[in-house]
Amino acid sequence: MIKLTTPIIPSKQVFAKVNAPHELHLEAICVFAAIGFFLDQDTYWKDDIVLRAATDHVLDTSNILLKSKPWFHWHYSPRDISFSQALEEFSELFETIILEQTQNKKVILPLSGGLDSRTQAVALKQIKADVYSYSYEFEHGYQETKIAKQIAQTCGFKYDSYSIQKGYLWQVLDELYQINKGYSDFTSPRQMAIYNKMNSMGDMFSLGHWGDVLFDDMKVGENISLDEQVNILIKKLLKKGGLDFGKHLWRSWELKGDFYDYFYNRIYSLMKRIDIPHSPNARIRAFKSMYWAPRWTSINLAIFESKHPISLPYYDNRMSQFICTIPEAYLKNRLLQIGYIKRRSPEIAKIEWQDHHPFNLNNYQFNKSPFNLPFRISNRLQQTLKLLLGMPYIQRNWELQFLGRDNENQLKNALEQSHLDQWISKQLINKYTEQFFRIDSINNAHAMNMLLVLAKFNQASRYV
Repeated sequence: MIKLTTPIIPSKQVFAKVNAPHELHLEAICVFAAIGFFLDQDTYWKDDIVLRAATDHVLDTSNILLKSKPWFHWHYSPRDISFSQALEEFSELFETIILEQTQNKKVILPLSGGLDSRTQAVALKQIKADVYSYSYEFEHGYQETKIAKQIAQTCGFKYDSYSIQKGYLWQVLDELYQINKGYSDFTSPRQMAIYNKMNSMGDMFSLGHWGDVLFDDMKVGENISLDEQVNILIKKLLKKGGLDFGKHLWRSWELKGDFYDYFYNRIYSLMKRIDIPHSPNARIRAFKSMYWAPRWTSINLAIFESKHPISLPYYDNRMSQFICTIPEAYLKNRLLQIGYIKRRSPEIAKIEWQDHHPFNLNNYQFNKSPFNLPFRISNRLQQTLKLLLGMPYIQRNWELQFLGRDNENQLKNALEQSHLDQWISKQLINKYTEQFFRIDSINNAHAMNMLLVLAKFNQASRYV
């Protein structure tokens, strides 16, 4: 017998076997194609599963799952405490976790212009850690490295900036597949652009994943029904063009029933299991932490871990347990993280917040009309000028990796060489390829991303 316990938010997938045919799980793959990650325990194969989070598992010596029992249930049990008390508790807990995770190590801190890594930077500065920090930005994209550099300089961290270059993906594609095993698209993990530079950065990574979900509300009303919650969640889950792509795959494989009905019922069933009847925000946060984080966010953590050990303060079990006891009003709009930064490091609070640029943590409330009109007009003019100069503004990694003649040839060659058309109809592949390159890149980019993933899976699994 093998006994395993999974954490509340696992940082990696743990696979097991079940008694089922060794066949492709086509229904699960349709969902994967629509939302970009596998749901619950699903994998590519019917007899392979991923162990659920926050659960004690028993397996036999052949790795077949015998039984599972949850050891933690997400809940909403808000305490009658003041915001000041909640902030004090968060500050102590966060710094304790980071100190435990990083003590006596040279810490590698990827910095962005947002709040999660900024909060980490403040805590690492507070505990006097030895930190090397870096950030990257898209070639011809928003200059988020200037924000990260200001944060690093204010904290006294060593710092480097990098530019994500056009077409890097094709040199690292096979290596990336070996790392994430085709459980994520290949343009989301832009850290692969600097993969070989990570070797000498330090001893371990401190990563800020999932803070934006735990420390914010889900932007839904507190009196909506379960059906309404499911509909809202589905809109959050589906990628642009993902529903259409999932439906086309479902029909091409002649699966029974309707894809959307299958997908809706899966989400409804998973949401109904979460026993948080009186707080839709807490229930959706729990769903995302149970299913979205382990099967999407965690997948590409393996890229960092292939170079150095990783630590994730927001993934710590104590952080999830703490969140379950905090009133939603204190989580709304990132109030605890903002309060922590303003209290511990007022000078860092004055640095621009990328999500609200050019405003900072002290005045981001003014990021609305008419206060932000001058910036919006100036920004639009700059983007128009760059476009006229042949330097279109880049917002997403797929624009750098898929667009342009060389990228188009690489992408088409990757699809063709994989013999994907022996599994997915050539007509469907050609339909999305033509729509992406000739008609509407934005609404077909996700489908192209997933076709590339399925192509590499097809090639690696020798399914054909």
